[in-house]
Amino acid sequence: MKSAAEAGVRFRQLVEIIARLRSPGGCPWDRARSRGDILNYFLEEVYEAVEAISSGRPEEAREELGDVLMEVVFLTRFYEEERLFNMADVLEGINRKMVERHPHVFGSKAGLSPERVLAGWQKNKLLEKKRRSILDGLPSSAPSLVYAFMLGQRAGAHGFDWPEATSALEKVKEEIAELEKLLKKGRKKSRRVAEELGDTFFALVSVCRLLGFNPEIVLRQAGRKFERRFRQLERELKRKGREVGQCSLQELDRVWEAVKKNKRAGGKGFRGKQNKSSRRKKE
Repeated sequence: MKSAAEAGVRFRQLVEIIARLRSPGGCPWDRARSRGDILNYFLEEVYEAVEAISSGRPEEAREELGDVLMEVVFLTRFYEEERLFNMADVLEGINRKMVERHPHVFGSKAGLSPERVLAGWQKNKLLEKKRRSILDGLPSSAPSLVYAFMLGQRAGAHGFDWPEATSALEKVKEEIAELEKLLKKGRKKSRRVAEELGDTFFALVSVCRLLGFNPEIVLRQAGRKFERRFRQLERELKRKGREVGQCSLQELDRVWEAVKKNKRAGGKGFRGKQNKSSRRKKE
């Protein structure tokens, strides 16, 4: 494993590479990019990094984290070209912030508990950014599950939270009961049903958070699992000369359960390959 000093050298090389690509005589494709273009790539790379880290494959995580870092340097380059700030300013700012928000490490406030550390961090953020509400600063453009997670996390850091995950789970059951009542009354597409569905999702997010899971990640993993199983179901039906739309629900259920059972038993026949997200390509 390389040293921190070498990491600094490699990071400088990355900054210089991006500068070269964007300079006159550099890469026509990179020179033609806008900040919005790179922002889209940045979001894509972040999601790919989350997937790689969740997969437990270190080599993929290393590669994807490098891609995220590259997009950060690329985005910073736009601001440097506009003479607003450069990478040194970005690093100076985050270094200062990390030191100031960890007085128990870099200052005299030693021996703090994790809870007091978090409370101090949140208090310092309110003071630094002159926020009127503890919810100020949350990115409204974040995916809904992430936004709900951050809302609960921010409120919980200031003491407004469920005492434990089981308490939040009781709220989920309560919301589901309310939803069932409305559905039994035939109000399937009413605004009230939509509201109860939203409350159920929000309560489930709290359960995830209190158990130490990010709902966006666990739902993505569940989606991937469904995708792998459904693709295998299609392959099994195709092997029999059938298609999904030609089968009854009972037949589909039988094949689906067989796919699940074979996966649990470690059968090789039902193992689907997980497709990697499309890579950024120069046109």
